[in-house]
Order: sequence, then C-alpha cells, then structure tokens
Amino acid sequence: MLEKQKTVSDQTRKRETDTALAKALIERDVLSLEDAKKLIARLREENNGHTLEDLLIESESVQEDVILETKAALWNVPYIDLRNYEIDPEVLELVPSSVIRQYRCFPLFRIDGTLLLAMPDPKNVQTIDKVTQVTHLEISPALCSKAAIDAAIEQYYGKDEPAKTEVVDEKLQDILEVIEAEEEVQEQKHSTQELERLAEDAPVVKMVNMVLTQSILEGASDVHINPEEEQLRVRFRVDGVLHDAFQLPANLQQAIISRIKILSNLDIAEHRVPQDGQLRLRLKDGREIDIRVSTLPSAHGENVVMRILDKSAALLELDNLGFEDDVRDTINQMLSNAYGIILVTGPTGSGKTTTLYAALNRLNCVEKNIITLEDPIEYRLPLIRQSQVNHKAGMTFAKGLRAILRQDPDIVMVGEIRDTETAKIAVQAALTGHLVLSTLHTNDAAGAVTRLAEMEIEPFLISTAVLGIQAQRLVRRICSHCREEIKPDFNIPNEVIDSFGLNGDSGALKFYRGAGCKKCNGTGYKGRLSIIEVLPMTERIRKCILKEEPSETIKQEAVAEGMRPLMHDGWIKVLKGITTFEEVMRVTNVG
Repeated sequence: MLEKQKTVSDQTRKRETDTALAKALIERDVLSLEDAKKLIARLREENNGHTLEDLLIESESVQEDVILETKAALWNVPYIDLRNYEIDPEVLELVPSSVIRQYRCFPLFRIDGTLLLAMPDPKNVQTIDKVTQVTHLEISPALCSKAAIDAAIEQYYGKDEPAKTEVVDEKLQDILEVIEAEEEVQEQKHSTQELERLAEDAPVVKMVNMVLTQSILEGASDVHINPEEEQLRVRFRVDGVLHDAFQLPANLQQAIISRIKILSNLDIAEHRVPQDGQLRLRLKDGREIDIRVSTLPSAHGENVVMRILDKSAALLELDNLGFEDDVRDTINQMLSNAYGIILVTGPTGSGKTTTLYAALNRLNCVEKNIITLEDPIEYRLPLIRQSQVNHKAGMTFAKGLRAILRQDPDIVMVGEIRDTETAKIAVQAALTGHLVLSTLHTNDAAGAVTRLAEMEIEPFLISTAVLGIQAQRLVRRICSHCREEIKPDFNIPNEVIDSFGLNGDSGALKFYRGAGCKKCNGTGYKGRLSIIEVLPMTERIRKCILKEEPSETIKQEAVAEGMRPLMHDGWIKVLKGITTFEEVMRVTNVG
C-alpha cells in the first residue's frame, strides 16, 4: 500500500515538474505552446516514465543547457556544468563510490560544514539524506545533467582509489594563481584574526577564484554578491542584464566577503560603512583585468559589487562600436577640430565612457598632449596623462580641470560635467583653444543644451563652444550562432516603414531573433553595440539656442537637417538583423 502511494506521489510530482518546465520554456520563448501541448499529451499517453526533459533532448527541440538552466531557475538552485569546474580531489574521498553510483550524484566543493553536491534532481530528498548521513555535512544541491554526472563518476570513481588528477576545462586556464592555506575550515568566528584565516582557507580561495573566473568567461561587466536571509546570492551582469550565477549557503558569507576584501586591500574588520577598493588579475593569456570593488552594509550583511574592467577594451576603435557610416563620419569630423566641446549623453550604463576612450584612441599621438580627469580611471591608456578625482583630498572635477589647463593640454577629457563650476571651466577651455570631451546625463542630444543652460551657461557660449552632441544607448546583439528569421508579432510604426521608402508595405521587412543556445546561455543575445543620435552644431541649431528654444524644437530642427533619432538608428539595427525590436524598445523606454 505504501509503495503504491509512493508511486502515485512520484507520478504527481513528475507531472507538476513537466508542467512547470513547459510553462517556463514557453515564457523564455524557446518552446511554442503548441509543441508543449503535444509533448505533454504524448507523455500522458505513453506513461513510460519519460519526462518532458527526455523528450525535448531526444527531439532536439530545445538545447539541453537551456533546459537545465530553466529548471535551475525554477528550483532556485545553481546549474553546474562539470566541464567548467575544477574538481577538488580531497572532496572525492568524502562520499563512498557505492553511494555516488547508487544515488547518481557528484561532490564538488566542501566549504566549512557544507558540501556542494551536483545532482540531476536537486529535489531528491533521499539522495540528500543519504549523503548527509555518510558525510555529516550540510548539503547544498546543484543541478547537473545526468550525462555529465555519469561521465564524472566514470572518470573519478572508475578505479578502487579516487582519481587525484585535477581536470580543468580548457577555458578555465585563466584561473588566478592564489596561495592556498592547508588548514581545514572550522566554525566561523567574528574576530578579525579568524576572518583573516577563513579568507585564506583553500576552499574559500577556490570558491572566490571560481566566481571571478566564471564571470570573466561569461563576459560579465559586474559581479553582485548579495547576502540574503537563507543564502548568499551571486549574480553576473552580462550584456547589461543581471542573471543568477550561484546560490551559496548563507554561512559562507563572512569568509567569502572577507576574501574579496583582502584581495582588494579593504578593512575586513569594518562592516558598518561602505568601502571601495580595487584588485588586478593577470590571466595566463597575458590579459590584465582590473576589478573595482564596492561594499555596502545591508540588512543581511555586506553587499559587494565588483566592476570588471578588461584593459583590452581600452583599445576599442570608433569603427568597432556599431556606428553607421554617416554617423561615424560626422563624429570624426567633429574630432578633427582643434578646439570646442564634444558631449556624449545618456543614462548610466549606456556606454558613454567607452565611446570617449575610443575617441581618445582616435586622437592619441605623440604630437598631442592629452590629459584626462576621471572618477575613477577605468582603463590605462598609453601616452595619455590620466588623473583621478579625489573628493576626500579636495580634488574635485572643477579643481582638477583648473590644474589640467595649466599643464599645456591640447585635448582634455572630463569624465562628467556635474556642476555649474565644472561646466563654466570646460566652456572657457573650449573657447581658449582646447578640444574638450565630456559626458552629461540627459535622455537625448537636444536635452544637453537645456542641461547646460540650467548650469548657468549663457546661450551664446553654448552655441559658440559646443561642436556637437551625441546621445546613445546600448542594445544587445542577436547571437550569431542561433539567429533565426521570425514573423513579427508587433505593429511596425508607419514612420519606420516610410523612412525606408517602402510606401506602407511592411512585408518587405525581415526580422530576426536568437533562439537561445549554449553560446549565449539560452538568452538569444551575445555582445552589445550602440544606437546613437548625433546633433552637430549647425547654423540653424545655433539660432535655436540663441533664441532659447526648448529642446523639443531643437530636436525637430536637427531631424529636419538630417539627424537620425535614437529610435530610427535602433530600427536600422533591427532591420539589419543585429538586434531585436524588444531591445530597442527596452533601452529607449518606449512600449
């Protein structure tokens, strides 16, 4: 009777799992509703123990990695690809091979009293209970494919003695060389000495090392380590969008955060105030990665955000930023001037700094003295003198800019014009023979004129000093490995159709999307590019400024003279199959 009840319970759980997975895959737009209904009906008809996952993999309808990532998100557990893991040989001895084979699981890391265990079914209570029983450790389950676990078991448990060879995926050769302590992790203390010892412990070093390495491999720009009541959540920002990377046991919080603090020269005994630091990684391929570290006290502990700065990005050229030919020509023409201000506008994270660095690379040569004032310095550039704002020492943008102008510069880059004093000095510099590059936080190019006026810059000075204004956003590129043509399920604006000379016939337009694959982690996107609008300072625009016309009027005049608005530039990228309609709508705050 009990066995029958268990069978019924298992079948119910299986149906619920299949249904939840189908819904999640439909929401991710990697499985159609029609196909999902057919597969669910087939499962009920055959009733042979197969799961929806089995049928999807068999039919190759959805990539296995996408299925597993979706399941992991449903169950709120990390998805582990064993190919990207360095196996700790000491952990292999914690679980008898008989248990490993019988319960089809694989141990990954032991940190303190917790064992990270890869399982094809992280909700399998029997497996968790059994491994807890034989190891006397708390189990933190992670999702892994059956095939990967079987391959790992065969490799590491195929002989009487567990294999001691550490197998590292080819991509993980970039791992940092870090000194590891030999002592075992004991119960955490709150003293500074204990935190220092825990932070140097081998498993903690490996875990932090793994997080940093994985973030670099995925091309993340930021790593977020967020303490929560029952877990330590690690998220990566890839192509401007955050996604879960790991969920670690909450009791590891102090050790992991202390390790990061030590690497970035922060005070590990200070938990009550924010701290900022920096660390540098040198990868085996010769690349140098700078990481800015910021801590912030929160309800459940210190929140850590790490900004990853790949120095190779500083070698970007304007030709590689996704600008259309006519726009790039306009920007190059503005950069050819000996003096004046060029402004790049947009919200935080819109790629303004990257554009400025690319412009500096375009201008950089021995004959020119280029000096920058940044907050902070993100990339080191050859030949260019770079200085950094230091508010504690009284080095503000305004004071720093005054000092720079006494250094006989030809070109000055100011990270951001934030206040009236800085704006006035920048304008004066432009009028006295310097080329000034800087950024403003405005929504569009014409809005920069209004912003300068709000900073008490006279209209005649704006019209004389400003060479041009560029507004931009970053959109995600469609993954080239899984790009497919689609029939749009949205209304195409008439002005877009007309602007391409189609006379109302949208049938000639082609649209694409990324279906989701391993290369893009199932997102359908890989990499980013800019959509921009450039407003050059023409006679008509100068007249509008002198008349103190509103920004909307200035924009209308600029469009009449040939300026392509942000939205229009985005549509060009959509119709070229580079990005999607949804991306353009997302970053331009429309729809």
